[in-house]
Amino acid sequence: MNRKTLVLPAVAGLLTPVLAACGGSDSGSASGDAIVVGTTDQFTATKEAPAPLDPAYAYDVGTWNILRQSVQTLMAQPKGEGQPVPDAAESCSFTDSGSERYACKLREGLKFAGGDPVTAEDVKYSIERALRINSSSGVAALLNTIDTIETQGDRDVVFHLKTADATFPYKLSTPVAGIVNPKDYPKDKLREGFEIDGSGPYTFKADVDDDALTTATFTKNPSYKGNVTVNNDKVELRSFADADAMGDAIDKGDIDVMTRTMSPAQIQKLDTGDDEKVDLVDMPGLEIRYLAFNTDATSVKDKAVRQAMAQIINRGELVSKVYGTQAEPLYSLVPATVTGHSNSFFNKYGNPSADKAKSLLAKAGVTAPVKLTLHYTTDHYGSATKQEFEILQKQLNDSGLFDVTIQGHPWSTFRPAEQKGEYDVYGMGWFPDFPDADNFLAPFLDKDNFLGSPYDNTTIQRSLIPQSRREADRLGAAKSLTDIQDRVAEDVPVLPLWQGKQYVAARDDITGTAYALNSSSTLQLWELGRGVSG
Repeated sequence: MNRKTLVLPAVAGLLTPVLAACGGSDSGSASGDAIVVGTTDQFTATKEAPAPLDPAYAYDVGTWNILRQSVQTLMAQPKGEGQPVPDAAESCSFTDSGSERYACKLREGLKFAGGDPVTAEDVKYSIERALRINSSSGVAALLNTIDTIETQGDRDVVFHLKTADATFPYKLSTPVAGIVNPKDYPKDKLREGFEIDGSGPYTFKADVDDDALTTATFTKNPSYKGNVTVNNDKVELRSFADADAMGDAIDKGDIDVMTRTMSPAQIQKLDTGDDEKVDLVDMPGLEIRYLAFNTDATSVKDKAVRQAMAQIINRGELVSKVYGTQAEPLYSLVPATVTGHSNSFFNKYGNPSADKAKSLLAKAGVTAPVKLTLHYTTDHYGSATKQEFEILQKQLNDSGLFDVTIQGHPWSTFRPAEQKGEYDVYGMGWFPDFPDADNFLAPFLDKDNFLGSPYDNTTIQRSLIPQSRREADRLGAAKSLTDIQDRVAEDVPVLPLWQGKQYVAARDDITGTAYALNSSSTLQLWELGRGVSG
């Protein structure tokens, strides 16, 4: 086996005025055979979430990876790393010195896959629609610095921002800013089901069984004009119940590529190089895992309880027993490779200590053992999640200061229950919307945050986050970013656990796998091609 390793440079800076790179959909596989990609992501339409693929609702890595193939955005994350580049736009830039006015010009001749022209008014409609609907997923918060949107003719769009936001170009690269056809997407309500119509690299067709997507078929869009070159004619994304079923499929040749989420055991086995038919690509990733708290819940309302958990949990042991070299302990919401990272939790709590935790509880007058239930999702972050929570349970209970039980739930019920505040403590993962420290802080701490958390720190929201966004040079934002991370370590509304690498496994005739994922875990299916088996 040829084991390939790709090392991506860490963390982008801020966007300066930029012109479109060359690219398009001129190339592609002559054979027309679909490249089949496996995933354990589950896509379901439920009563609570009937519109999983509407850009105004979708807000998890799985659904975004479908939308990024089919719905075009003004800006896009580049092939490797770095600043966003124009996609639907021909050019974009800030037109003032204060990062409050951002102008884009659309490419000439853009069309939706159905043939309708893409205009500046469609861009305005799409983004204002997401803001107006303001869905329960919290995704619209990514656009909350927009004040008004102005169009000038068919190709020019100007965004007037409420406050300086040097990260805004990144936000325009996310699916919530995807351009949709007003004919297909109602102005004031979500589009239910699994249909997608856009102007991206592929058209999309869903095979659905019992309100669950089983296969997503992406067919090269001949009308696409944008930044990427499409290296295949068709890709099928198949959803598997678990990593073992996905692994069996690649062994049999039923699929060509495995993506998220492989089990630690599968990765370890492939890493040995014994399988001559399947190659493993590993690369740095920005995925993080953390515990989140409903800070209004009686059991964890006293921050001393949350601090005691931070003082007890042994991240090193957790990572070594479950993930080995596939993850690293994390002492902040911001990964260690991202500009602005600070080891705030280690700085405050140091090494795990039950005695220090006992002192924290005693000073606050909290009686031990504290009875808690830790909730986790059984089918969204991989099969190792259960083992991870068993170890967390043991660490906390062995201290004698906690009486912890654990409960697992499928994502389809876990996410709505978490959003409604039904869990006091629960485990979550985060794959960044874009690779900047702001996106590891604001989604959890700002008003109308992703978690629906009641934690409300006005200094963070009104002062520190805005301060950090004024800095086009992200190194200049380090002071305010560090202050945010220190306040999180003090109040513990969330408790970071680890950051992980990411992996792609592919049969040895598949090319382009080194770029099939970027550091934000964005699938770039257009990079895949079919070559000659080794």
